[in-house]
Amino acid sequence: MSKPPRLTLPEHAVARLLETSRGRFAVHEAVPPSGGKGVALLVPGFTGSKEDFIGLLEPLVAAGYHVVAVDGRGQHETPGPDDEAGYAQEELARDLLAQAEALGAAEQPVHLLGHSFGGLVSRAAVIRAPGLFRSLTLMSSGPAAIAEDQQERTKLLVAGLELMGDDMEAVWQAMRAHDPEDALQDSPELADFLHRRWLATSRWQLMATGRQLIAESDRVAELAEAAPALPKLVLSGEVDYAWPVPRMDDMAQRLGARRAVVPGTEHSPNAEDPATTARELVAFWDTAASAAAASVPA
Repeated sequence: MSKPPRLTLPEHAVARLLETSRGRFAVHEAVPPSGGKGVALLVPGFTGSKEDFIGLLEPLVAAGYHVVAVDGRGQHETPGPDDEAGYAQEELARDLLAQAEALGAAEQPVHLLGHSFGGLVSRAAVIRAPGLFRSLTLMSSGPAAIAEDQQERTKLLVAGLELMGDDMEAVWQAMRAHDPEDALQDSPELADFLHRRWLATSRWQLMATGRQLIAESDRVAELAEAAPALPKLVLSGEVDYAWPVPRMDDMAQRLGARRAVVPGTEHSPNAEDPATTARELVAFWDTAASAAAASVPA
């Protein structure tokens, strides 16, 4: 579970609803005061939300990027249907394409970043419509299903959600009972936010996306074939419990992607060291934009 480094939005950032052809999505949006290098769409992972990217907003907008972090359907402040079919990966990918189109991707392709499960959805969206995107960043997201020990943990969570029905509070308390005794304590403000976010998230979304994490097939070759010229970045921490780092190394090589590791971080470099993560993203996006400009005929 990603834990935002803070909860207050920086200057030039607002919380709003993004209107799309597939409904409204809650977003945090940061717009440069003048001009801008392009739009970046940030997609959170399993149990996450737009708040996971709060630490990135200020440095990215300072670098000239218009940044939009989104709650997907059924996540935190975006409602969703009460059935698992509504959260099929193809449905979530179509939502993402609608979000990109609403942000003007048809005129100016969007830099797309998917964190963890959000990387799987982002991959599916790019496979479906690569022309909407200027670049793709897969952050702490791997080639196929999550690691075997994490599959077992996720199966337990899905089973608990099925057993306890709409009693999300009971599931939350059961999860907290399994926290390590030596785990660092969250601040009261952060603990309250994580609790409220959990209660606001659809259990149907969690069950459907949890099953996808367990069963995801390897689509690396499919992505490489669908978007061979699209600049790609595989970014992670030094250690990752969901997808072991060597698996992400291999994925980057198979994609011909740029590879970046944020020192001292684990599964959520966006929250654990947003300054270094932002520098890696800006360097990649600037290079991708330059390559796109160079390819335009004179």
